[in-house]
Amino acid sequence: MVKQQCITILGSTGSIGTSTLDVLARHPDRYRIHALTANSQVDVILAQCARFLPEVAVMANEAAGRLLAERVSAEGLPVQVCWGADALDEVASAPQVDAVMAAIVGAAGLSSCMAAARAGKRLLLANKEALVVGGDVFMHAVQQGGAVLLPIDSEHSAIFQSLPEDPSSWHRRVQKIILTASGGPFRSRDPATLRDVTPEQACAHPNWVMGRKISVDSATMMNKALEVIEARYLFGMSADQLEVVIHPQSVIHSMVQYRDHSVVAQLGTPDMRVPIAYGLSWPERIESGAAALDFHALAAMTFESMDEPAHVQRFPGLRLAWETLKGAPGSCAVLNAANEVAVEAFLNRRIRFDQIQDVNRATLDRMAFAVPASLDDLLALDASSRAQASKTISDWD
Repeated sequence: MVKQQCITILGSTGSIGTSTLDVLARHPDRYRIHALTANSQVDVILAQCARFLPEVAVMANEAAGRLLAERVSAEGLPVQVCWGADALDEVASAPQVDAVMAAIVGAAGLSSCMAAARAGKRLLLANKEALVVGGDVFMHAVQQGGAVLLPIDSEHSAIFQSLPEDPSSWHRRVQKIILTASGGPFRSRDPATLRDVTPEQACAHPNWVMGRKISVDSATMMNKALEVIEARYLFGMSADQLEVVIHPQSVIHSMVQYRDHSVVAQLGTPDMRVPIAYGLSWPERIESGAAALDFHALAAMTFESMDEPAHVQRFPGLRLAWETLKGAPGSCAVLNAANEVAVEAFLNRRIRFDQIQDVNRATLDRMAFAVPASLDDLLALDASSRAQASKTISDWD
């Protein structure tokens, strides 16, 4: 008999959250749900509550929380409804919770991730911004709380699966980490035409089903820049040991090159249920619901260097990963905040697609830096960076 695990899902209405629920539904004997959380999608989380009957449902937005409470009561569901940031932190750190799926997009998920880390939970990290923004402060919370940090991004899960089991041997045995990137919808597009890209085009990813913000990040390659930063903190490698290669087929999810120049890679279909199932069951493996990889049906697997001149022009934001990792403390947090503001402005048609990186660069150039030492410091730096990015965009209006 396997001990049943109690799970909180932070961000249950997004693509990672719904995929997590799909995996959990396949293993009702192994998992039960303590809490589901969302920002404002009342209809979606209400349907999830009716199906999965969590003990608690939390809305980040107060008005949405009050509406959900009314509808849960009207349907007679035995679910407690709460709202606000404090409630998110509470369900992330509740004593009965064994594991937390952290799938809130953006810096908004940092506080609840920190709460889970300090409480020593198994933290399934799909929110890359917790590491990009939190950096050493977040990793200190993980170490102090005794949390088990497991990456859920397909690339970082692939790296984790390809590394030696003993983390103390990583520096001795590993030469570099290679993250793969599909190249997104504009991999072959003339860089001169990127100024004309619409939000709809940027959100049409060729391989993965994702939310709008992450889809835009994939189209600009900022998603990969953030993943490089995340890999630095997750695996303790230097910036110079991190590389990105374009692999359009998204079959190899990432690779580890060892000192003897052998390479270990993780392959699979492009389905987020695979890394989710691995994170939930680690060090075991359970059925994910994803289709098996059919080698007989595979087309040729190809790779392209990010140093190709056209790719350098298409994806100017990627190099900001190494620049911020080697820059002043807090630079990565500034980059993340600026990018969130810029992507939102693009989706709202206030700036062009090619101006997203202009906002990021201008914000990095104009911010004053101080070493963040606490969650409050990080949140203050995030807020001031957003204000600077917003001012830049307003100056262009």
